[in-house]
Amino acid sequence: MIFFDIDGTLIDMEKKQISERMLETLKALKEQNILLCLATGRSPIALPQFEDIDFDAYLTFNGSYCFNQTESIHKHPIPTSDIKQIIENAQTLNRPVAIATKDKTIANGKDEDLIDYFSFAHQEVIVSEAFDATIENESIYQLMLGSTKEHYDVIMNNTTDSKITAWWDRAVDIIPASGGKGAGIRKILDYYGLDKSQAIAFGDGNNDIEMLEAVGFGLAMENGSDQLKAVADEVIGHVSEDGIYHFCVEHELI
Repeated sequence: MIFFDIDGTLIDMEKKQISERMLETLKALKEQNILLCLATGRSPIALPQFEDIDFDAYLTFNGSYCFNQTESIHKHPIPTSDIKQIIENAQTLNRPVAIATKDKTIANGKDEDLIDYFSFAHQEVIVSEAFDATIENESIYQLMLGSTKEHYDVIMNNTTDSKITAWWDRAVDIIPASGGKGAGIRKILDYYGLDKSQAIAFGDGNNDIEMLEAVGFGLAMENGSDQLKAVADEVIGHVSEDGIYHFCVEHELI
């Protein structure tokens, strides 16, 4: 099974679209009966649709909600008490917060960082009067807000079961403390009866560190973070140069 991060791994963040060669790579991997999984911080409704490609599984919200074409594999929402605390903490920084259920993503406001963050997935920030009611009545799998590292401690002050994961320097995803892409991968591998030695993963951001550690062979993109490269089994080519394609050819996966 192969796990793919999206932004900066499958999709060049400057071009904001997948290359034709990468599409052909995914099709060729499917023809080799390799299971494919998208592993992302995005929500289910923000997943890209690639022509003629059906992934076997989806790891969304950095592992908090995992599913396939027929059923849910893993659900791990954030405690309501932590959600309310984080929103209160964010208010002290004048930061709006977006909340995500499996079906929708809404916010209590928007700023430049949040708008730009959503644009990576071709989404708009939707400010909704249903924000408070959604927190009370639905499962929330991820919070998103603009922030730099200097404010992480303020945002997470007095929370008990949540943590920050980030792949961009101007915004954060907040997920359950015991969550993460690594935890989601372990649930998916268990579901399919696979050992970690039967899985590889490609990523580029710090939120991919746990993912690379959860598989038998973890690959970091050349454009990836230094922290990710430090834990990777191998650093491959740049996303803009179809690094995944060249790796798959060299290792006879396709």
